[in-house]
Amino acid sequence: MNNAPQAVRPHNRRLHRTAGLVVAMVTTGALCGGTAIAAPADKAPSAAEAAGLRVPDNPMAAVAQMQPSWNLGNTLDALPDETSWGNPLTTKATFDGLKAQGFRSVRIPVSWYPHQSATAPYTIDPVWMKRVKQVVDLALADGLYVEINVHHDSWQWIKYMSTDHDNITARFSSTWQQIATTFKDEPRTLLMESVNEPQFADATDAQKTQYLRELNTTFHSIVRNSGGKNKDRLLVLPTEETNNAQRWLDDLSTTMSSLNDRDLVATVHYYSWYPFSVNIANDPTYDAKAQSDLTDGFARVHDTFVAKGIPVYLGEYGLLTSPYSGVVERGEMLKYFEHVNYEARHNGMTSAVWDAANDFLNRSTMQWMVPEMKDLIQSSWRTRSGTASTDNVFLPKSGPIAAQTITLNRNGSWFAGLWQGGRPLIPFLDYTLDGDKLTLTADALTRLAGDRAAGINATLEVRYSDGVPWKLFVRSYDKPTMANATGTLDGLTIPTRFNGALMANVQSTYADGTAAGPANWTTYQSFDNLRADYSTGTTTLKPDYVKSLKDGAPATFTFRFWTGDTVTYTVTKSGNTVTGTVS
Repeated sequence: MNNAPQAVRPHNRRLHRTAGLVVAMVTTGALCGGTAIAAPADKAPSAAEAAGLRVPDNPMAAVAQMQPSWNLGNTLDALPDETSWGNPLTTKATFDGLKAQGFRSVRIPVSWYPHQSATAPYTIDPVWMKRVKQVVDLALADGLYVEINVHHDSWQWIKYMSTDHDNITARFSSTWQQIATTFKDEPRTLLMESVNEPQFADATDAQKTQYLRELNTTFHSIVRNSGGKNKDRLLVLPTEETNNAQRWLDDLSTTMSSLNDRDLVATVHYYSWYPFSVNIANDPTYDAKAQSDLTDGFARVHDTFVAKGIPVYLGEYGLLTSPYSGVVERGEMLKYFEHVNYEARHNGMTSAVWDAANDFLNRSTMQWMVPEMKDLIQSSWRTRSGTASTDNVFLPKSGPIAAQTITLNRNGSWFAGLWQGGRPLIPFLDYTLDGDKLTLTADALTRLAGDRAAGINATLEVRYSDGVPWKLFVRSYDKPTMANATGTLDGLTIPTRFNGALMANVQSTYADGTAAGPANWTTYQSFDNLRADYSTGTTTLKPDYVKSLKDGAPATFTFRFWTGDTVTYTVTKSGNTVTGTVS
């Protein structure tokens, strides 16, 4: 993933992608273990062999053996150095912890250009090369499969092939000649990927196809002819932007066929249906559009490669925003992660979660940041988990409480009961079930709400026959309110009484109805442009949001909540001052 901090690269790196093309894919396969083999008497065993790992001769079986996988993101790919983006130095404990969590492979993205001469012969700093090899060897010694690549170089210099073709191809060749030579004697548990998310500026579609084919075939030729174990090492080739649009899958398929090499792996990435992934354009739920984007995309990848015996590595998957940032609502986010892991496994591919900085694993302890995410993802490696239409049941703070119905998404399991802690709720008395419609009775909800203090009053679990339970939060709420505020171009912080309600999204318009905000194609701006802080009682419009507003033109903001409530607010930018008033 291209996930550099704003100071280094634009935060909206992926915003140019159309929603339908933000596809990608992955894998899963049998979690088959390797068999230890004895090394010849005159040759010491490799680290991988010593760890008991043997790479199957069949590439499909080898890539299946890599499942599940994880990205050491924002580390060796960080700019300019390993710790520049907030992650600690990688140590043996990193990979010890990763293996202990059940992962069998690690993708190690590497940015080379900050440590490389920009002119011929494009020498890579030997100190950097040594550090990369040290990290790779630590992972291999733990019995993990490892993949390395050329990462942020893709958008830093490789993308300019249309205007500087000869110099870029010369630098790309030199880069891979040095990498291939350094790693040629590593065991076959090391994979090499030509380039991360290849993209090309100021180029026609035909030129983009030509450039990527040139890069992939050049990479293939250099590695294969570099000696050692590179002669039959698994080599990973991406589609353009690692996207699963059919024309780009076909382009890669054509390239792979021309190479006549069985030890090749196709790779794509997947960050979900774009509007859902960043909560923009009034798409805050994991709805049918988002689901079909996933299923259709993975089916295309399967039919183009897996069905023909070509393994696929989903080199990255996740969302374009951090999973627990609040941009995507918790329950909707969990539905996506359950589904993406299932579809990867169902389509016979291996999946590597993108972990930038403590999104999934705490990089210092290598423990999961959120236990429920651990349970969901680890369960998804073998089965499905049931979900539901919502994870929140909102009750009014005053007045009578009525029965409420939610829809169960069983995902192949059967309903095994509704629980509160260690106590099962009683059918017919506390709830009824009619097909997939689960109705909580008014009496049960009244009891669970207690004194109806704003926020969570009770936590229930919908239990299924397999997988992890689905949590239901019973919440009491009153209509949210906001107050007047003054800010600057650095942001506007609005005092907010949420009163137990949760914000869903925001719409902002000018008087003529046109969009007010960073996105001019929709009035519903990305929820990543603001922050609802329930602990401090504030809603903050971030700098990019307020800077995008027209000077002197009042913008009407409609903050929408999952309870169905709305708050209308007027924001006006005047020079460096931003004012907000209750409408």
